[in-house]
Amino acid sequence: MINTIIVDDEPLALDVLETYIEKLPDLHLVKRCTNAFEANEALKNNDIDLMFLDIQMPQLTGIDFVKTLTDPPLVIFTTAYSNYAIEGFELNATDYLLKPISLERFMKAANKAVEQIELKRKESAQVVEIGDAGDFIFVKADKKFVKVKFSEVLYIEGLKDYVIIRTEKGRVITLQTMKSLEEKLPSKIFRRIHRSYIVNIDKMEAIVGNMVEVIEKGQAKHIPIGKNYRDELLELVNDNKL
Repeated sequence: MINTIIVDDEPLALDVLETYIEKLPDLHLVKRCTNAFEANEALKNNDIDLMFLDIQMPQLTGIDFVKTLTDPPLVIFTTAYSNYAIEGFELNATDYLLKPISLERFMKAANKAVEQIELKRKESAQVVEIGDAGDFIFVKADKKFVKVKFSEVLYIEGLKDYVIIRTEKGRVITLQTMKSLEEKLPSKIFRRIHRSYIVNIDKMEAIVGNMVEVIEKGQAKHIPIGKNYRDELLELVNDNKL
């Protein structure tokens, strides 16, 4: 299932896209957003794979909004103005839909996005868990499979199409999604604390405000706690379940 949001300040445009999304079983609509700020919250609090994004919106345009994102999902721009096409594609947009959007044109763009996401997921699946002890995995990095011991992992950071595994020895960069890697990690050792971060519970030194502190290369590293993850993390800490 591909998690999707729609961002448009026009109710009719939202209705049309929602109707189209409902016709495609691969797509799951997570939220309708009327501006970039609502969309920003939706991206922070959910694992979104695909965003249908209007360009002409008040306060912050769709193009300017994408420029603020460090780890955007796939984007399909929607607009009534054709002159934004070049700038949209310069931001690596998957497609550009001109309003009024026909179902045929929508399906063509959506199928392109689905194909890209499924390919990315297949590449992310190239993580091999080895051994009965279950204390390490191999991940594909630099055209080889690299052994990563759970006990050496400090935290994991999602960055666009890649995942950076920060370890005591250095870092391992692999083509992954955070979600696919998280599913392969033992929950007793690792905890998702943010849309873009997973921490090794044993490496947590402290919780400071909305940050988890770990020690990396002898220095304190502060990792943000997402709003949707904070209560569960604090509950586990208070109950001494970590």
